[in-house]
Amino acid sequence: MARGVNKVILLGNVGKDPEIRASQGGMAIASFSLATADRAKDQTGNWVDKTEWHNLVAFGRTAEIVRDYVKKGTQLYIEGKIQTRSWDDKESGQKKYRTEILINDMTLLGGRDAAGAGGGSYERSTGSSYAGARSSAGSSSSYSQPAAPDYADQGITDDDIPF
Repeated sequence: MARGVNKVILLGNVGKDPEIRASQGGMAIASFSLATADRAKDQTGNWVDKTEWHNLVAFGRTAEIVRDYVKKGTQLYIEGKIQTRSWDDKESGQKKYRTEILINDMTLLGGRDAAGAGGGSYERSTGSSYAGARSSAGSSSSYSQPAAPDYADQGITDDDIPF
């Protein structure tokens, strides 16, 4: 039987500050949500933004990088895989499900002012050891973020942004 492919690529903004905890063995675990947005025209021809929320989980050194450099609003490029967990709710006895993205590779985007970090990349190797943080394009000082589009004519205000 052929092997399947389980790969996710996301580019979005962190919805709220990550939650950091430790496993019984002392390994750091970070959980947070990431918002991705898609634009499409509705039936009347108006542009409509649709936000999709993703639950992300990082382990070990990646979780420590998340703890130190990621906060609400941070723009991230993520590569990972989808995993769905299930458990029995202790109160109701019902089976619960949660679909998460397990992070394999993470790149912090934006300048130092945007997220408190220079645009860098962090990649988890396939084993249990981790590669260190590295610059994504040589020197982070040469990175310039493109100008944000102006949606003033669409009636979108800062209050409409979920982060």
